[in-house]
Amino acid sequence: MKSANGINLTMLCDFYELTMGNGYFTCGMADRITYFDVFFRNVPDDGGFAIAAGLEQVVDYVQKLRFEPEDIAYLRGRGIFDEAFLRYLEDFRFTGDIWAVPEGTPIFPYEPILTVRAPAIQAQLLETYLLLELNHQSLIATKANRICRAAQGRTVLEFGSRRAQGITGAVTGARAAFIGGCGGTACTVSDQIYGVPAAGTMAHSWVQMFDSEYEAFVAYCRAYPTNAVLLVDTYNSLKSGIPNAIRAFNEVLKPLGITKCGIRLDSGDMAYLTRKARVMLDEAGWTGCTITVSNSLDERLITELLLQGAKIDSFGVGERLITSKSSPVFGGVYKLCAVEDAEGKLIPKIKVSENVGKITNPGFKKLYRFYNQETGMAVADYICLRHETVDDSQPLEICDPVSRWKRKKLEDFRAVELQVPIFQKGELVYKLPSLKEIKTFCAYQVSTLWPEVKRFDYPHQYYVDLSPELMALKDAMLAEHGKRTVQDEPAEKEGR
Repeated sequence: MKSANGINLTMLCDFYELTMGNGYFTCGMADRITYFDVFFRNVPDDGGFAIAAGLEQVVDYVQKLRFEPEDIAYLRGRGIFDEAFLRYLEDFRFTGDIWAVPEGTPIFPYEPILTVRAPAIQAQLLETYLLLELNHQSLIATKANRICRAAQGRTVLEFGSRRAQGITGAVTGARAAFIGGCGGTACTVSDQIYGVPAAGTMAHSWVQMFDSEYEAFVAYCRAYPTNAVLLVDTYNSLKSGIPNAIRAFNEVLKPLGITKCGIRLDSGDMAYLTRKARVMLDEAGWTGCTITVSNSLDERLITELLLQGAKIDSFGVGERLITSKSSPVFGGVYKLCAVEDAEGKLIPKIKVSENVGKITNPGFKKLYRFYNQETGMAVADYICLRHETVDDSQPLEICDPVSRWKRKKLEDFRAVELQVPIFQKGELVYKLPSLKEIKTFCAYQVSTLWPEVKRFDYPHQYYVDLSPELMALKDAMLAEHGKRTVQDEPAEKEGR
């Protein structure tokens, strides 16, 4: 799989994945079946939930995994890899299974959002790229969803390409922002590749190129009479920008019978300026003229503007969206949760840490979401072992995810399994939805969350519980690990 600059993305992996792969091969463990979960520990911006995104790019990557002759030559040149392992890589293909939650799904900490079952070397080599795509796009989709919810139904456009973290940050970032709820992007190539609607009008340089602001506006209205959105703050928004825009609309658009037009503000006191602009436009008869604002916006600034009575129809949001500036790391991880022995028996695995938050959930698992039958709202998520099933015709008691002692009883609910099969035996079995379908799905799924979960400050802690069988397995493995640790510790010296 080649990137835009010709790099084979199969080589976009941490070097230890290759050293471990070589080690597995020389130890005779190359074909041992392993299970890995992708999950995250904290919601960005201390929010109530995140949005899953990036699966389409993961699918494309897995389908195209190949080592090119120049890749093998590079690895051989390092002088540390077994020659038989290098020959193995020459015919490398993914032959395993993958399950994942669909893009656009609201997700919560510690849930298995993607699970890989594959031979050890194959599963290990996927780690870096899977996390790169899922972490980045889930981060941007989550931030975009927060910003779009703050806009309260007004259009939000992603304007961040020039401030993004590199080419991929701009291109797939625009894709993720669209999933999260944005109406379009300034990034042309994201429209060309993914169908994210690209939009844009003028920069300050357009206005400066002409002898006067008025001439610049007239020329633009003549060039784009059906899409005349004028940037009015190059010099002075209230004294010249808006009056000149009105003059241009009157001279060019009115004789054509066109009433659709707009202005954009990129600086100044947006609440004050937009209120004044609305009055000026309405008094001039341009009641349908829209007002767009941009300049370092995010969900909190948008909320404040609307609380102050700003008259805004749409927002252009750049750097604080495309970089998720206030919380720029998603923190998804890829952890081994089980292996199979020579007879195919599943052996659960757990990672133990003094940092309680880094202790993993063992075993091959699946994830349910419970919806109230009467309201259709999501009430809890439930992680259980793969062989378990949930009988949603019977009441179920679940625990608060933090305290563990706080419980609630669920009745009259519908259980939906969230992970779906993506690959089986190396073959794609999932029909990738269109980007517009993903965006629509995301909007609907977010609408099933209670407002308390969606608020920006101190959101309600959504219930994500472990099944009693999974909890018992985890407790038993931790207890066993504790016994081994005590046995391995040296006896304390006398007097200490």
